[in-house]
Amino acid sequence: MISVKNLTKRFGGFTAVDNLSFEVKPGDIVGFLGPNGAGKSTTMKMLTGFLTPSSGEIRIADQAMDQSSKHIQQRLGYLPEGAPAYGDMTPIQFLNFIADIRKLKGREKQQRLDEVIEQVALTEVLNRPIENLSKGFKRRVGLAQAILHDPEILVLDEPTDGLDPNQKHQVRELIQNLSKDKLVIISTHILEEVAAVCNRAMIIASGRMLFDATPEALQKKSRYYRAISLHFTQMTDISGLAELPGVADMEVERHSGRVLLFPEGEQELMPGVSAYIKNRGLQVDSLYEEQGRLDDVFRQMTAEVKV
Repeated sequence: MISVKNLTKRFGGFTAVDNLSFEVKPGDIVGFLGPNGAGKSTTMKMLTGFLTPSSGEIRIADQAMDQSSKHIQQRLGYLPEGAPAYGDMTPIQFLNFIADIRKLKGREKQQRLDEVIEQVALTEVLNRPIENLSKGFKRRVGLAQAILHDPEILVLDEPTDGLDPNQKHQVRELIQNLSKDKLVIISTHILEEVAAVCNRAMIIASGRMLFDATPEALQKKSRYYRAISLHFTQMTDISGLAELPGVADMEVERHSGRVLLFPEGEQELMPGVSAYIKNRGLQVDSLYEEQGRLDDVFRQMTAEVKV
């Protein structure tokens, strides 16, 4: 559905996006990750035809963006950074305006308005000026306009920015439901969002692609992947834990009673650790296997990139 080859964008002497290439297929929910200034929003603007690349090619549904941008944009839903809207309009006025632009009419128009307002939970603020709404409600208005015409492709720049935890959960559920018959690209700096929603993660820094695979593959790059975390209610001699088969290293925080056991490769440590604790009657109040710390991998990957 989306093919990007050697995409580059320069602003004067500054290269914001540097030779990106990737493909995205229907059913993919892609988490587009990167630190501030990585080139995420610039890439989004090029994917949606609002910014012209310096070089490279974007094809969507086998059409070239530089030749068929208007037709492609009819098939896209786009939530830009900051969710811009006309502040003196109310949400219902704004969504009616967007519906007209998208050439929705009659019963279809009213049905889509009703569905989207319910999906994004906007009913209570429909008649308030957008400029008076909270950041979270403004974000939801922006998301509503992006999905109003039921597009095949959704490009969402920070879709949960400004939302409280309950609202984030609702929007993530909505995105997962929408992705059943759509292609979704989400730009975000929230690592938990990628783990919760996406089936693919891309990391860029300084405009360059650093990683493109599943969130699970990203977790496996963490030194904490499959590590065993223990918390002792009473710290005794635990040196034997470090000698268990498959344990590569052990970290001990005696002041807190926290112990981390790191595996050799992807060795499974839990059976051996559990047996050791039981056999020696050690007092442990928590014991679990880590899934890998995405923030740890993210910092390591992006810190190594030279601007």
